[in-house]
Amino acid sequence: MDAYEKNRDCPYLLPANVAMTRFALTIEFDGRPYMGWQRQAHGPSVQQTIEEAVHRFTAETVQVFSAGRTDAGVHAIAMRAHVDIEKPLTPFKLTEALNAQLRPAPIAIVGCEIVPGDWHARFACIGRAYEYRIVNRRAPLTWDKGLSWQVARPLDTDAMHAAAQQLIGLHDFTTFRSAHCQSQSPVKTLDKLSVSRHGEEVIIDAAARSFLHHQVRSMVGCLALVGYGKWSARDLKGALEAADRNALGLNAPPDGLYFVSATYP
Repeated sequence: MDAYEKNRDCPYLLPANVAMTRFALTIEFDGRPYMGWQRQAHGPSVQQTIEEAVHRFTAETVQVFSAGRTDAGVHAIAMRAHVDIEKPLTPFKLTEALNAQLRPAPIAIVGCEIVPGDWHARFACIGRAYEYRIVNRRAPLTWDKGLSWQVARPLDTDAMHAAAQQLIGLHDFTTFRSAHCQSQSPVKTLDKLSVSRHGEEVIIDAAARSFLHHQVRSMVGCLALVGYGKWSARDLKGALEAADRNALGLNAPPDGLYFVSATYP
């Protein structure tokens, strides 16, 4: 039985009777090669790649805990995570060693600091923010292929933003929830959902304490239907009130989704 097994009932704390340091990491990654953040039996994950990188230079078997669990193909600009390491290291040394071990994987440690032993990347997090990027043009994507969702039909972003405001607040988001979602309740409070245009790029920003599995992608897909003129704001509200996954109009692909920030007290 290892130290983590002994301490499983209190995931906030460092392993008992082991001299370790808890490091908070800020991680950037391109999600295209991965099955998502969390370890998977059927393919590579971001979590596994980082844990194996730590093992290569410390010989320690570690577990990296994140603020969020991204799906296959989803990216991160500033995912927050933590890891406990026994080997004496400064944040600078850990950052340099990890980035060296991670090459050529499209994962980078862009921030690192020592935090108290009761700080937890997931359980201490009080806010999460995502950004979804759409390239609204007919020409094929080149640089942004796999990093944005290409929508060829013109989008009315003003209509999309106005409709999005109906999803703000406390709601039952069952319609926008994956059938595989493990959250205990479909009721969430959405703090922000905005749509803005920057030339041919359309940005959807979403913020909440926590999200359901596929919630952001499902909301974006339905907002795109509003942008096409296929749905009205009333249709979007009706889908929300139905609290039924069968009422979902469209689930956007993972390509354009980015975890952008985590907030802590």
